[in-house]
Amino acid sequence: MPHPKHRYQELFEQVQFLKGVGPDRAELLHKLGIHQTLDLLFFFPKRYEDFSNLSTPTQVHTDVSSTSVGTVVDVDVNYSRSGKLIITALIELKSPSQDPSLRPVNLSATWFNLDYLATKLVPGQTVTLQGVIRQDEDRFVMTQPKISWSNSLDLAGSCGLLPVYALTEGINQDRMRKIIKAVVEEYTELLDEVFPLAFLQQHELPGIHQAVRQIHLPLDQTQLDAAQRRLIFQELFVQQLALAMRRRRHEMLQSAPQISLTPVIKSRILNRFPFELTASQLQAIDEIAADMNRPIPMNRLLHGEVGSGKTAVATFAILQAVAQGFQAVMMAPTEILVEQHLEKLNQWLAGSRVHVEAWTGSLTDRQRLITASHLREGKTSVLVGTQALLHADLEFANLGLVVIDEQHKFGVRQRARLRSIGGSDPHYLVMTATPIPRSISMTLFGDLDVSVLQRQINSSIAVNTYFGSENQREQWWSFFRKKLQEGRQGYVIAPWVDSEKEGQASAEHLFERLTNGPLEAFRVDLLHGRMKSQEKIQVIHAFARGHTQVLVATGVVEVGIDVPNATVMTIESAERFGLSQLHQLRGRVARGCYPGFVCAFPSPQAVLNDPEGLTERRLQAFVNCTDGFELAEIDMQLRGPGDFFSDKQHGFPTLRIADVTRDQRILFEARDVARELSQADPNLENPDFEKLRRMVVVRYGQALELSDVG
Repeated sequence: MPHPKHRYQELFEQVQFLKGVGPDRAELLHKLGIHQTLDLLFFFPKRYEDFSNLSTPTQVHTDVSSTSVGTVVDVDVNYSRSGKLIITALIELKSPSQDPSLRPVNLSATWFNLDYLATKLVPGQTVTLQGVIRQDEDRFVMTQPKISWSNSLDLAGSCGLLPVYALTEGINQDRMRKIIKAVVEEYTELLDEVFPLAFLQQHELPGIHQAVRQIHLPLDQTQLDAAQRRLIFQELFVQQLALAMRRRRHEMLQSAPQISLTPVIKSRILNRFPFELTASQLQAIDEIAADMNRPIPMNRLLHGEVGSGKTAVATFAILQAVAQGFQAVMMAPTEILVEQHLEKLNQWLAGSRVHVEAWTGSLTDRQRLITASHLREGKTSVLVGTQALLHADLEFANLGLVVIDEQHKFGVRQRARLRSIGGSDPHYLVMTATPIPRSISMTLFGDLDVSVLQRQINSSIAVNTYFGSENQREQWWSFFRKKLQEGRQGYVIAPWVDSEKEGQASAEHLFERLTNGPLEAFRVDLLHGRMKSQEKIQVIHAFARGHTQVLVATGVVEVGIDVPNATVMTIESAERFGLSQLHQLRGRVARGCYPGFVCAFPSPQAVLNDPEGLTERRLQAFVNCTDGFELAEIDMQLRGPGDFFSDKQHGFPTLRIADVTRDQRILFEARDVARELSQADPNLENPDFEKLRRMVVVRYGQALELSDVG
C-alpha cells in the first residue's frame, strides 16, 4: 500500500472522480463550495441528530427533548381563523430492531406557518423529528418539531450521533453522509498535521487525523467535543496568528514621521471647538497623540456609536498633523458625508491658515488638476474625499495622516490602497459608528489598536422607540402628522429602493402611497442610493433647510445626515435591518433640542412566517435597549455573526466551523497563544512551524498582504 506522503496529491483530486459522485453530483457539490477531496473532509456537519434518546414503539420519551423516526401516515393542512397555516402529520414510530410483532405507536406532529411543508410532507416518507413529546390523554403529540428527511437510523454511530450537513437540491442527507463517510475512511490519513507534537500536548489538542474522523464519525460525545475544540481552535488560531504577524511586521518594517503634540498646540486645537470635549473624547485624543508621536505608523480604530463625537476626535488628530507641517487626508463613503465633513472643518477652522479641499467623483477635470497641484506643492493641508481618492494618482508634499470614516463601508484592499497614495507610511486612523461586539472586533480588526468613545446621553432629548403592529398604523401616522404640524420633520425608511417581494416595503412604493395618502398634505421627497450624487445632495440640502418636511429613504441615511429639526421616524419592514443598523437609523432623530420618536413596523409576512418569534424578539430588543454595543451583541446571539463576515467588507475567508459568538473562550485563548508565538518567532522561521506558516499564507496571505512571509 502506498505511503500517505506519496498519495498527498489525491487530496486535490476533483470530486467527480470519487466513488459514488460522478460528473452530475460533482456539479451539485460545487454549489456547496466542494470541488476537491480535501473540501469534503473539511465540510463539517452543521449539527447532529441525537439518537441516544430515541422514542420507539416500546419506549416513548415524554416531556424531554428526544428524537423520533417514523413513517408519515397522513397529512392534514388547515388554516386558523386568523389565517395561520396549520399542518398536522400522523407519524408511525419506527424502531431500530424493526420487530414486526411490535404494536405500532403513532404521534401527531403539528407545525404553524411552514408553507413548504404543505407540499413536501407526503404519506410514505420516513422522517426524523426532534422536539418534546407530550401525552394528551391517549395520544402523543409534538408541536413545531425540527424535521429532516432520512432513512439513516441504522447509520447512527454507537453513541447515537448522526451528522447533519448543509445540502443543495439534488443531494439528500443520506447520500451526503455516504459520500463523506467514504472519503473520511479513505483519505483522512493523508492530511498534514500543522502543529508540532509538543504544541498539541501543551494545549491538549487531538491530532488532525483523529479530529477530522471524529467530527464526521463520532464514537462518543467526549471525542466529538475534543474534535470540535481542535478544529475551532485551529481555525481561530490561524486567523489570529495572521493578524498578529501582520501587526508585528507592520511595527518592524514600516516607519512613520513622529508628530508630536505640545501643550501649546493641544490648547490651540481645543480652543477651535465651540464646545467642551468629553472625558471619553479627551482620552481617545491622548491615545491617538501618543501613537502619532511614535516612529511606527499608528494603526488605530476609533469606535463610537452615533452621537459620541468621533468627528471632533478625528479633526483633532488632523490638526495635530497640520500643526507640525504635515498633510492629512480623510476618506468618507459618500459625497454627502464629504460635504458635511468639509462644512464642519471649515466652521471649526474659520480664520485659520489651514487650507481644506475636496476630492470626489463629481469634480471637473480642471478642478482635479488644480487640487492635485495644490497637494503636490503643499498648499492644501487637508483633503477630504470619497473612494474616488483610490483611483487618483495623487502626490502629497508631506502626508502624515490618513483617516477613514465609516471604515466598514470599505474593503481591506481599498483601505490599504488609500494608505499608500502618499508614497510613504503615514499614520492611520479608521472610524466606525457601527457598534461591533468585542469578539467580532478582535476577529476583523485584530491588528488595530482600539479607542472606544462613550456616547453622552441627554435624557431631555431622548429617543422614544416603539414596536408597531398593523392595528396601530393609523394611530402612528396621526402622531407623525401632529409632529409635522408642530414644525418638526421626519423620515420614513424602507430596506429596498424598489422591491417586488411580497409584503416588503420599498422606498419608491412608499413615496407614492404616502404622498397620495397619510402624508398628502406635506412636502415629501425621496432619497436612495441609485440616485446621482448631485441629486442626493440637492435632496439632503432641501431637507436640511426645511424646504422638505419628510424624507422617504433607504438605509442611505444611516450615516452622514445631520438635521436637528428631524424628530420622527417610521421604519418599514424593520426586520430586514440589523439591530446595529436600526440603532444607526435611530441616531438620525433627536439631534437637536427636541425629543425623538421612532416606530419600527415589521412586514406582515415576516410576522406570519416566524413561528419562533425571532422578528418580535429582535425588534423588542431594539425598543428596550439604547446601548449600541449591547444591541450588537444581542443581534449576533439571535442571528449569528454572518452579517459581520461579508467578504465585501473585510476580504477575510469565511469561517468553516468556528462561531465567534459561541466560541469566545476559544477565540481569546487562540489570540493569546498567537500573540505569544508571533512575539517569539515573527515570521515562523522555526522548522517545526513550516506547515503552519504555509497554512497562514494560503488562507490569509492575500487578504492581509502576508504572501512574502512564505
